[in-house]
Amino acid sequence: MKVLANDGISETGVSELEAAGFEVNTTRVAQEQLINFINEQGITVLLVRSATQVGKDVIDNCPTLKLIGRGGVGMDNIQVAYAKEKGLHVINTPAASSESVAELVFAHLLGGVRFLYDANRNMPLEGDSKFKQLKKSYAKGSELRGKTLGIIGFGRIGRATAKIALGLGMKVIYFDPYIEKGNVQVDFFDGQSVSFNFESMGKSELLQQADFITVHVPAQKEYIIGSKEFDSMKDGVGIVNAARGGVIDEVALLEYIEKGKVSFAGLDVFESEPKPEIQILMHPKISLTPHIGAATGEAQDRIGSELATQIISLLK
Repeated sequence: MKVLANDGISETGVSELEAAGFEVNTTRVAQEQLINFINEQGITVLLVRSATQVGKDVIDNCPTLKLIGRGGVGMDNIQVAYAKEKGLHVINTPAASSESVAELVFAHLLGGVRFLYDANRNMPLEGDSKFKQLKKSYAKGSELRGKTLGIIGFGRIGRATAKIALGLGMKVIYFDPYIEKGNVQVDFFDGQSVSFNFESMGKSELLQQADFITVHVPAQKEYIIGSKEFDSMKDGVGIVNAARGGVIDEVALLEYIEKGKVSFAGLDVFESEPKPEIQILMHPKISLTPHIGAATGEAQDRIGSELATQIISLLK
């Protein structure tokens, strides 16, 4: 059986699949050529990340396909229900990238409270001529320790984020309409662990209490955070979105940054991805990354291995 990993797969995943008798092709096929390629090559398994779209056209016109896999959590680029109706297996890797995304959230948070996103833009330009002025500009940082982190969405990534926050000495609160209670176990290098129990609070209550807010929800039809929600927040709140573009109203975000209500934002995903708005890209109070939440070697190895395990289990 042939596997097309159209958006790539780790060597770990390739090795495990090949050891089980699969032929793995990592050629990047353009979207408009995908159907023809799958049919010409007799592809049985199509693996994607976020770039490749697997719509009804692919599902209807590729009779050799038996399984569609998403290397990651969200599957909004796949017509999941329709594929299952047509008898295809659809899999993803919900646990593999949680720690990597959570660490990126804190890269944005730690960079935000110490102005690294802006300092790294200005130091190369003016570090030699305006060192003292820049030092003064960035001299009013704050610590995360002792502050309250509000997590919207308390699934695997939300809980992984909570673990880091707890390790830094933050207070953690969360809102999730589907998870009333949640347990987080923080494991340490020497085998010790500490367990914490949480209960979901109301969304408005979280917005009022949190010093920093991070969003971990699937793609939504409506904004999770818009003007109404920004109005409810503390003055000077910091916000991070490493979930999906479109869960935060970016026009409102810019407005509330200009008002001073939001002190900074960290964005790994964007409403108009893969062409983020220039106002977002150029704003001096927004920390930016190009949708790299799961882009660590460790996460990609776990993703590849988890995909291979599921494919072998389902098709062999």
